[in-house]
Amino acid sequence: MKKNNFTALIFWLSCCGIFCTTTFARSYDDIIESNEITVAVYRDFTPFSYQVNGEAKGIDIEVAKHIAKKLGVELRFRWVTADENVEGDLRNNLWKGHFLKRTVADLMLRVPYDKKYSQLRDDIGELVHEQVHMFAPYHTESWKIVFNTKKIEDVTTMAIFQYHDIGVEVDSIPQFYLISAFNGRMSKRAKQFNSLPLAISAMHEQQVDAVMGLRSQVSHYQHQLASPDYQLANNAFPNIGKQQWDIGMAVKSDYRQLGYAIADIVEAMISDSTMKQIFEDYHAIYQLPAFYSVAE
Repeated sequence: MKKNNFTALIFWLSCCGIFCTTTFARSYDDIIESNEITVAVYRDFTPFSYQVNGEAKGIDIEVAKHIAKKLGVELRFRWVTADENVEGDLRNNLWKGHFLKRTVADLMLRVPYDKKYSQLRDDIGELVHEQVHMFAPYHTESWKIVFNTKKIEDVTTMAIFQYHDIGVEVDSIPQFYLISAFNGRMSKRAKQFNSLPLAISAMHEQQVDAVMGLRSQVSHYQHQLASPDYQLANNAFPNIGKQQWDIGMAVKSDYRQLGYAIADIVEAMISDSTMKQIFEDYHAIYQLPAFYSVAE
């Protein structure tokens, strides 16, 4: 090889080292040896993971802290923004990394825990989630409505929202549900906001009479309103699809030993009510996943 070509090769390899550095998900042994675990959590997602004056707060933050403590390692957070779908989130943050920043986490929280979903196959029969192992359901989520009792006496059926304005987050399942359910009879009353907190604020300012969102989020914000005028409804949601679903965690498929160790920690947290207490500390309704009810 000519000297100038060799020099060019060395320069190219150096640039790769500087600009194309990749951090891979690591095994249980590597994490213990390095005394550090990186956990991916969603950014600005109250009450699960958010920051106040630079300090990490939230349910998932406390869960991650407990896991790191039990593993005996230091904790680092990878703050992530939701992609178009869960597949993109898992790819960008757990096994491949975003094309602009090839780094990933060792563990990701708030991942769907569903056997059919984890075994989903693409058009040619390949597993969509072959690269990840989903495990440790730690919460069962559902939809909930909070309403202003000065505007609505009670919410026993969704039909009432043919006559009352209800706030929803834009591009969310509640938005699509209210627009399309019952032949669209509630569509004109569904008011869209860029976030659930904005919808809650609009209700507090008398712009809408109710808000629909995730039960854990809605119950958290209802407590923040600190007024008996705002109550949680107990109605069902006909034709919405899944009425409730489990939330769990994920690691890269190659590192199931890490998943098994964390699953044991999560099970202990559920058994001794640590998990339930974390949710209660953030005034979010907690529901035990059926996975553990069956085990009992």
